[in-house]
Formats: sequence, C-alpha cells, structure tokens
Amino acid sequence: MKLHLCALRWLAPATLAVASLAVITGCGGGGDATPTAGTTERAAAYTSGAITGFGSIIVNGVRFDDSSSAVSDDFGGSRSRSELKLGHMVEVDSAAVDRSALSGRALHIRFGGSVLGPVEAVNATAGTLTVLGQAVSVSSTTVFGDGLSAGLSGLSVGAVLEVHGMYDATTSSVQATRLEVKSSTPATYRVRGVLASLDATAKTFTVGGATINYATITLPADMPTLANGQRVRALLQTAQVNGQWVATAVRSAAPKLEDRAAGHLRGAITAFTSSTSFSVNDQVVDASAASFPDGTAGLALGAKVEVEGSITNGVLVATKVELDDRHAGERHKFELHGAITSIDTTAKTFVLRGVTVNYGGTVSYSRGAEADLAVGKAVEVKGTPSADRTKLAATSIKFES
Repeated sequence: MKLHLCALRWLAPATLAVASLAVITGCGGGGDATPTAGTTERAAAYTSGAITGFGSIIVNGVRFDDSSSAVSDDFGGSRSRSELKLGHMVEVDSAAVDRSALSGRALHIRFGGSVLGPVEAVNATAGTLTVLGQAVSVSSTTVFGDGLSAGLSGLSVGAVLEVHGMYDATTSSVQATRLEVKSSTPATYRVRGVLASLDATAKTFTVGGATINYATITLPADMPTLANGQRVRALLQTAQVNGQWVATAVRSAAPKLEDRAAGHLRGAITAFTSSTSFSVNDQVVDASAASFPDGTAGLALGAKVEVEGSITNGVLVATKVELDDRHAGERHKFELHGAITSIDTTAKTFVLRGVTVNYGGTVSYSRGAEADLAVGKAVEVKGTPSADRTKLAATSIKFES
C-alpha cells in the first residue's frame, strides 16, 4: 500500500509492534531515563496504541512531534522515523501531553510486529491466515503495505509477512492492524505470544502453532526461568531444524514501565479479573477509582478499550475507561497532515507523506475545494482504508495553507 506513513510493541511483539521507540528494555516498556540522544530529559507520559496518522505521528488521537525522538524496535535496535507506518503498534514516551490541544513531544518511540515469518495458510474469504504458526485475523481497518495490492487472495503460502496488531486472548489470534510483505528473507524471524508446552529437558516450548527450541541461548536476567502462560517474544533463525524454530533470543513481553504522571492505552484486554482489574496489551490496569462513561457491561477478555490515567509501580492507575468500539466512527479514521507531493487528477489520487490518497468518493472540503488540490498545497486529510486497503479513501480534506 503506498501507506508509507510514518504509529505496541509487537503487539504483544507486535506489542510493541512498533519499534520499541536509551535503555530499551523491550516491548512494553518505558524505563527510559534518557530517551533521546544528548539529553537527560525524563518522560512525563506514556502512550501505547496504533499509529493512525502522520504530521508527526498520531497515536490515540494525540499528535506527537517526533522530530527529535529516538526510535527503536522491541529488541532495542536503533531504527529510523521513516520506518514508522500507518497501523504500526507503538509505545511513546513523551514530555507532558497537552490534552486540550491533543499534542505532545515524543522522546522515544518503540515499535515491533506481532509476528514476522512465512505464510502457512490463507483464507481470503474469511479474512484469516496463519503466519509462522500464529493465527491472524484481518478486518476492514487493517492497513495493507506494498505487495498486497491484490489483497489476501494474492498472498501465497511461503511469502514472508510481517503482522502488526493486537492479541485477542479469546481466539488466541492476532487482530491485524497492518500487514507488510517482505521482498526478501530477513535476518531473523520474530514471534510474540503465550508460552505453552514448556519442556525444560528438551529446551522447547510453543507459541501458537510454532515449536521453539531455546537450547542455545541464555535467558535474560529479568526472566531467568520460563513458565507456561508467560507472554514472551522471540527472535528466530529463518530455517527450521527438525521441525523446530531455533531461538536466538527470548524476552518477556510484559511491559516494564517507570512511573509516569500520565498513561494512555488503546488496545485489547489481554487478561481480565474484573471490571476494575485487568490488563491491556499486557499492561496491568487498576480501574478501581476510574470512571466508565460507557458502563462496564462490555468489559471482558478481548474487548478493545481506551484507558487513561497515571503509572505507579508498573501499574496504570486508571481515571477513565472507555469501550473503543462505542467510538469507532471517528477514532478509527486515519489522519494525515502535510504538503501534497504529487497528484493525478484523472485517477483522483494524490500522495501525502508517502501515502496515496484517493479523493474520488464523497469528500467534505474545508477552506477550499477539489479544484484547489495541487502539488505543494498543505492539507489535512481524514479517511478510511480504500477497498483494497492500499490507499487512504478521503472523507474530508481541509486546506491548511
């Protein structure tokens, strides 16, 4: 998709999906006392969610200036801001967020996919596939990257795919926010999920349908032992040995956050005890003193929510919990800000921040009209994925200059 827009961690790897954008301690987590090179500024706020726009990056409705931020993946590797794309799950450590202006200054952005590996099965009709043993579900808001212009029907078994998304504990699957076909085999594959079938003698465990051998690695100090039920992320060799994927690194997928005056999560409930005690994207939430504008009836394992509060001792102490699906109309739109770099008036498309925007449908214009669209014009575009999900179908365009 030309949605080269500059957005968990691998969602849960993925849970970071998002390039653990320092000491990067892995997905989920903060703990970054020096988030940008050359500064000792500490973060005041933590935000976790999918990138839904650019102009810098927009996450959970907040527009973060990322011009001076450090960017990393969920294994601590340094990455570029240009790698951030629409639909990436990310974690943002930032200066204080202006809630009235919905703006902030990003200090550190982490991202990473939920799974990166070979496609093993595709059901284009049902919108499901299996990647490196992990069940993946696609929705109408899933962003497709380059190589998927024909949709899932054009995806062949054996193709290498990176999946960004949220883990659905009710179906043990990844709800994809972005799919990217890789043109060449990467140096390593990645997977994030729930550890099961641990065999401490054979040094193997499973994540989804993938059997992983960890015999040749040393576990990190913060996770000296493995246990069934742990959320983990792993780097893997790209060739199986005796039907097993060989791990080159295994890390915990549980967030490790420093105290923050503000915390803001949007994602799926990955563990649920009660309406006041649950986890979102593996982050523990205490909602005992929170308000529930949408009520609590819809809160359950797998439900998508938005949570605001502060972070104390690694727990997000919520002040407000909302059901994300109740606000899907506006929240699930994508948004771009910037100058048009090319335009095709016949096809009714233009390119903005590397994303191809289709303005041939019903579009509401502000401060100008369709005839004013031209290279160099600064605009704000809101819209939804096109039918083939490789473009942004504009629903509103506002001229900013």
